[in-house]
Amino acid sequence: MLRLGWFSSGRGPGSRNLLRTVMDRKSKGIIDVNIEFVFCNWDNNEEPNARKEQREQFFDMVKGYNIPLVTLSWRSFRPEFCKDDEEERRNEYGKKMRELLSGYRFDIGVLAGYMLWVDDETCETYDLINLHPALPAGPKGTWQEVIWQLIRDDEREHGVMIHLCTKEWDRGSALTYCGFPIRGDGYDGLWDGMYEKLKTRSLEQIMTEEGENEPLFAKIRKDGAERELPLIVSTIKQFADGNLKMKDQKAYHKDKVLDGPFDLSADVDDSIDGE
Repeated sequence: MLRLGWFSSGRGPGSRNLLRTVMDRKSKGIIDVNIEFVFCNWDNNEEPNARKEQREQFFDMVKGYNIPLVTLSWRSFRPEFCKDDEEERRNEYGKKMRELLSGYRFDIGVLAGYMLWVDDETCETYDLINLHPALPAGPKGTWQEVIWQLIRDDEREHGVMIHLCTKEWDRGSALTYCGFPIRGDGYDGLWDGMYEKLKTRSLEQIMTEEGENEPLFAKIRKDGAERELPLIVSTIKQFADGNLKMKDQKAYHKDKVLDGPFDLSADVDDSIDGE
């Protein structure tokens, strides 16, 4: 059985859906896993807290599954560091987090909507995996930055990947990915509309004036976002089935160091089609 550590900020429905999906697959015998704990960087006593109700629902779900919940408030932690030394604060936070988790044993840590940059020593201590909303050779940055870069570069394909967490954020080795075309049916008309706009406005103006509501941007985001959860679940299954293994910050396939990420596009597309 694959033992997972689960790291989440519990911000909203996405966090709950991911946990629910993994636990549902477990109950049906589809993936042989056990979530040893859920760690959250909020304790939900912070004020102000715009997501208090959402996080309370997440905590209730964790407890309902009888999963140990471990919390450590980032907002309340060592406030004397807040202005003077953010890196030192992060390092001390990571040290305290590892102390709280020292009684748990897990094979892989999954950053499942965890919105805090993990400190270097924690990345080196645990095998942590995270989702990045781009192909392995695609743009870095937030999902918004990635999509605007795709449009700027006139790209033809987009995707999502799972990568190993390292000290270089979003630059750890890609483990799995899925891709999809952003040309053809449903897209060509949106690209034509973008090209027309670019005759009279710069992309920066379009970004400012339309933002995430711009039709091409919105379509790319929708098609990418719906693949995120299936890719995470499919990746966990690869580890649970023994197709992938982690050891000393390296991924292995059949006892050989993985020489490139697994393409799980077919699995992800099947999952979407079956919904």
